[in-house]
Order: sequence, then C-alpha cells, then structure tokens
Amino acid sequence: MALGDLMASRFSQSAVVSNHLNDDCGSAHGDVDLRRDSDTASSSYTNNASVTTITTTTTTSLAYLPQTVVLCELRHEAFEASTPSGPSDSGLVSKWRPKDRMKTGCVALVLCLNISVDPPDVIKISPCARMECWIDPFSMAPQKALETIGKNLSQQYERWQPRARYKVQLDPTVDEVKKLCNTCRRYAKGERVLFHYNGHGVPKPTANGEIWLFNKYIPLPISDLDSWLKTPSIYVFDCSAAGMIVNAFIELHDWGASNYSGSTRDCILLAACEAHETLPQSEEFPADVFTSCLTTPITMALR
Repeated sequence: MALGDLMASRFSQSAVVSNHLNDDCGSAHGDVDLRRDSDTASSSYTNNASVTTITTTTTTSLAYLPQTVVLCELRHEAFEASTPSGPSDSGLVSKWRPKDRMKTGCVALVLCLNISVDPPDVIKISPCARMECWIDPFSMAPQKALETIGKNLSQQYERWQPRARYKVQLDPTVDEVKKLCNTCRRYAKGERVLFHYNGHGVPKPTANGEIWLFNKYIPLPISDLDSWLKTPSIYVFDCSAAGMIVNAFIELHDWGASNYSGSTRDCILLAACEAHETLPQSEEFPADVFTSCLTTPITMALR
C-alpha cells in the first residue's frame, strides 16, 4: 500500500492535465488553456529571478505533460476490446490454465539444511549466500536457526493460502517424510497437496531422480514419494540439479500407468534449476532465491 500511495501522490498533479486532454479532443480548447497558462506566467513576472524561473518551469511542464498520457490512445482501447473477457478455450493460455480452480488443502514443508555442515558434493564460494527465508542461520544456534527458518517458511506460504493445514519437517528421515505425506493426503482428500523440498544441506539429486534425506544418506526414490503423496499435488524443489527430479517424473509418466501404481496425471512441478545447474551463491541474494521469488516476490524484486 505504501508503494501505491507513493505512486498516487506522484501522479495526483497530472490528473487535472489529463482532464484537459480528454476535453480538448478535436477542438482548440487545449491551446486556449495553454495560452492562458502562458499569459499567467508572463503577468507574474517580478524582479526576483528565482520566481521567474519557477513560473516558467511550471508552464513548460503543463505544456508537455499531456504528451506522456498514452493509455487513452486508440491502440490501447482496440487491444482491450479484442481481449476476451471469459476463459479462453483455445490458444497457449488454455494449455496450462486449469478450467476449474482447485483448493490447496495441505502444505508439507521439508527442510534438509544440516546447518553448519556443507554437502560433500558442493563447493561454496567465499563469501557465499547464507540467508534462508531471510534468516541468517549462523546468527544463532543451529537448532534454533532451523526451527526459526521452518516457522518463517510456513508464514510465507500462509500469506498466499491462509486456510491450508501446514506441516513442517526439519532434517527428517525417510520414514518421517513417508508419514508426513500419508497424513497430508489423508487430510486433503481430493484437494491439492503442496510438497516443498529444501535440499541445501544434502547432496544433489541422483541421476535417477532420487532426493536425499537424513536416514544415513539413503536416497528417496521419486516413485515412492509420488505413491505416498498421490495426486492432485504440486512440488517445489529448491535444490541444485532439480531438473533431475523433473526428468524422473517424466520417465514415470512415460513408463505407463499399468506398470506403476502412482500417477502424474495432475501433478505440477516447480524446479529451481535444470539438471546440470547448481543454485546461485552470490552473497547479495538469499540462498533460497527460488523460494524467495515464489513466496516473497516483492521483497525479492526490490532486492
């Protein structure tokens, strides 16, 4: 709201000028107003040079400001008239936009941070990005930092979906994630379940699309995760080589539903990077830059 108030205050003085522009379409009314403003400026001339300069500048701004009003041109009106008001049945938009809106009933947040211990397959630069959910994990004790980050992530999602049920798992094992997924699906029933995975403290996903948890570094196959969470679902994978997981889901879908009990029919995947990429480590951005863009876009855009 503060940004909107600022923009409104900046353009409040142009409202009167815009009204003159709308009134003088096809007539010389605008020229009369400009001549009247010019006469007023010349009559207010005094021996004070600064006053004369200010008056002249004001007259110039009034003369040229209407030219910046472009939203009333015919091309904009024609574009709005050609835009359909209802949902499109054809075209690019209809391919990804669901016809029926679906409620997200449950959100599962899995954070594998392992604070103060770097993954064995990641070489970090110095200085390196450290902030998770806008919290510096090294500003407090590791366990307290982990709990604070998990709480902040839950609050960030709650701004977008306050009515969903949120469950957080911090550095969990495979069994804990299995229990979490089954609980979320049981509660959500036919509604969508969102599964958020932060893998900044564990190795990258394997070539088979397996993700790592904290059960003696035993990877979790995506097929198991999909069979627990079922559909409809949406996954957010904030980790390096996240494209590996997407490729694994595609292979599951291509393998055939007859040979596999799970389903990727109504499944949305959001990955932080491609299979061959690593997460950015620039110090000026948070470590979870992908999550920040999703949950706190305005803060991230200003940053």
